Amino acid sequence: MKAIRRFTVRTVLPEPLRGLEELILNLRWSWHHETLDLFRSVDPALWEFVGHDPVRLLGEVSADRLDRLSTDRRFLRRLQDSTEELREYLTAPRWYQELGDEAPRSIAYFSPEYGITAALPQYSGGLGILAGDHLKTASDLGVPIIAVGLLYRHGYFSQSLSPDGWQLEHYPALDPNGLPLALLREDDGTPVRVTIGLPQGRDLHAQVWLARIGRVPQLLLDSDVEDNDQAARDITDRLYGGGGDHRLLQEMLLGIGGVRAIRAYCRITGHPAPEVFHTNEGHAGFLGLERIRELVSGAGLGFDEALESARAGTVFTTHTPVPAGIDRFPRELIQRYFGGVNEEPGVPAERILELGAETYPDGDRTVFNMAVMGMRLAQRVNGVSELHGEVSREMFGGLWGGFDTAEVPIGSITNGVHAGTWVAREVLDLAAREVPSVIEGRGWDGVRRVPEQEIWRVRRLLRERLVHDARRRLRDSWHQRGASDAEISWIADALDPDVLTIGFARRVPSYKRLTLMMRDPERLRALLLDPERPVQIVIAGKSHPADEGGKRLIQEIVRFADAEDVRHRIVFLPDYDMDLGRSLVQGCDVWMNNPLRPLEACGTSGMKAALNGGLNLSIRDGWWDEWYDGQNGWAIPSADGLAAPDRRDTLEAAALYELIEDHVAVTFYDRDTAGLPRRWLEMVKHTIATLGPKVLATRMLRDYVEGYYVPAAAAARAMAADGYSGARTLSAWKQRVRKAWPGVAVEHVESTGADSPHVGTRLAVRVMADLGGLDPADVAVEAVYGRVDETDALIDPSYRELGEGEPAGGGRMRYLGEVPLTRSGSFGYSVRVVPRHPLLAGRAEMGLIALPPAPHGMTNGDLR
Repeated sequence: MKAIRRFTVRTVLPEPLRGLEELILNLRWSWHHETLDLFRSVDPALWEFVGHDPVRLLGEVSADRLDRLSTDRRFLRRLQDSTEELREYLTAPRWYQELGDEAPRSIAYFSPEYGITAALPQYSGGLGILAGDHLKTASDLGVPIIAVGLLYRHGYFSQSLSPDGWQLEHYPALDPNGLPLALLREDDGTPVRVTIGLPQGRDLHAQVWLARIGRVPQLLLDSDVEDNDQAARDITDRLYGGGGDHRLLQEMLLGIGGVRAIRAYCRITGHPAPEVFHTNEGHAGFLGLERIRELVSGAGLGFDEALESARAGTVFTTHTPVPAGIDRFPRELIQRYFGGVNEEPGVPAERILELGAETYPDGDRTVFNMAVMGMRLAQRVNGVSELHGEVSREMFGGLWGGFDTAEVPIGSITNGVHAGTWVAREVLDLAAREVPSVIEGRGWDGVRRVPEQEIWRVRRLLRERLVHDARRRLRDSWHQRGASDAEISWIADALDPDVLTIGFARRVPSYKRLTLMMRDPERLRALLLDPERPVQIVIAGKSHPADEGGKRLIQEIVRFADAEDVRHRIVFLPDYDMDLGRSLVQGCDVWMNNPLRPLEACGTSGMKAALNGGLNLSIRDGWWDEWYDGQNGWAIPSADGLAAPDRRDTLEAAALYELIEDHVAVTFYDRDTAGLPRRWLEMVKHTIATLGPKVLATRMLRDYVEGYYVPAAAAARAMAADGYSGARTLSAWKQRVRKAWPGVAVEHVESTGADSPHVGTRLAVRVMADLGGLDPADVAVEAVYGRVDETDALIDPSYRELGEGEPAGGGRMRYLGEVPLTRSGSFGYSVRVVPRHPLLAGRAEMGLIALPPAPHGMTNGDLR
């Protein structure tokens, strides 16, 4: 007989042990080794049994054991030291506190998923892992972030395999009372409720769970409350579950409900209200609508004025270069939820629909695009690697009118990883002993002086640990598939701690090409079984439950790995999660990544492997495109632009096999008389010394603070000053400029200079422009010049604003200026008129530009 409800009964700790609860309820333990040691000492065997989950540990530990610990002076001393150290960590000034008053007092960070620890399974892949690392690093640096997400009662899913290798999904129910969470409550103890209006007079209610990620409060909204009907209670059932209305309601709760949860949290705790709102992908884009509603109803602003104020303090990060990865809803669905009787006063549905409209060429006018809305509601937008920034500017450039792709205002901050979470303790201990400055984030070149035998010793230890973990997981998987102990006795010898180990672990959409390594099965088999330089591969990955194609790819790799002749050299480990990911990036010698370039936004697993002394073998995509230097791993050649996908896969797979056989394996097995692979270890040292300071999330978050959060706070303050006079002024100015812009024209351009121009001379440029009734201060007239290609397109041009201009009659203005001829060869110039205002973030913000009707002046001239 099964229970009709499952819940967690928490232990009542003896008074001397109450500090354990304080430690457990702050998830800093997930990256603090000394606290984990303390938990382990409560009951070492039980600690392993509960999968290093301290909440489960206290739920399972016996009362007798707790009574003994409550009188154990040594344990109590360690407990006191740990709690005091945590309190100091939470209160002492850190890097951010040195920035001064220009830094925002608080930042709201919204994400649909967070990978903090496997004990809080609220993530599916890279987006959530990145969000988790963002919060942990914010805590370490003292950045005052408030995080917002949803609490999914079934998380993502647990993965197992059928006997024939097909992915199976399981959704174990999570009891929030069994997680390191607490309900957010009013002063009188009443749980906080967030309410959102729905069509037909219905309401969606949610309670708010509070997690502590070090210094960062994380608010998780949960719709499973008695005030809701069953359909509404199920809205936060699964991460990325359902579609249509269900997905839209999740995103409304995250964005709209999330802002309301923040307001309640700040009211109750006195935490400073956020000045900057950071949207991690488009799922939370509705937060901008809620902020507009607040300003319309609370500050008396019009929609456009509220829009300017809200977007000034908003940062939007896009994480996908794949259009299919963007949420798009039918416009009719948005109209139903935001229009009619559900329409908020001053926030008309048609204006909301405009925000998500794909008005660019080839856009679908029937859909509402969440990423497009996110970009229109944010004054600052970025991708997550340099290459991804370029791809995003091409994808979304149509939102900014006639500007060249390079000027589309989408920047980039390359992702980073949280060392405390992903770097093996043995590596940290070695660094603390040999290069202590590295622990403080400096002196990375000192890694080159670490004894090679010490690095090799640690690498062998981590590889052996991975082998044992893989065997355990493989045994569990085969049991789940129905195998008997007798049938899986071979697992005791699966993998070898002295064989070159390659790791490959991803989500499994088609563009990540899980099975590229199997393009030529016999070639792969030969690599695995090479008698002198064998290779072993450890693979993990989940396919979305609705992606049948991805499941077929998993089945294909599993069936190959099941073959008796290779199963000791290649394994697929199901249920890829943070714990398995950590084991892989720490234990693998090589991290392999072979996406279709340029469809990998960033990818961070290879960064984690590098910090642990692994080398990368990857297509030059994402972060690897900008930081591969020829000595820190190997770049798989990519056949970009090849029209035939099968031909491209064949060519790139052949290059992969050749690299493994002739370069990777040769370098790994080339040993000196001491048995050390000297060249390999030189590459490891070089990798850590050069990539270490780049791939850390501390670098990433400082980039966000200095490049995005501080400017966004300044812009938001300028909008809100003097009763939102900045927002009112900018909104009125933009409306006036947009209305007049059809009459703005560059009517004539001419230039004078030497008949045969030389480097170092200047070209005099005269421009006649019609400003369409705008004031000269409203625009900038610029010369655009530089190298040109064979089509006369300017390549990486420079910009120079011409003079203030003088009236030329008939509402026209004459502008004079000079173009410096700074380089020899093919050279060209043009001119343009763009809007100018001190509150704009850049020239392209409005997407308005006026160009000459045809090329003028000296184009493609030969400079000597």
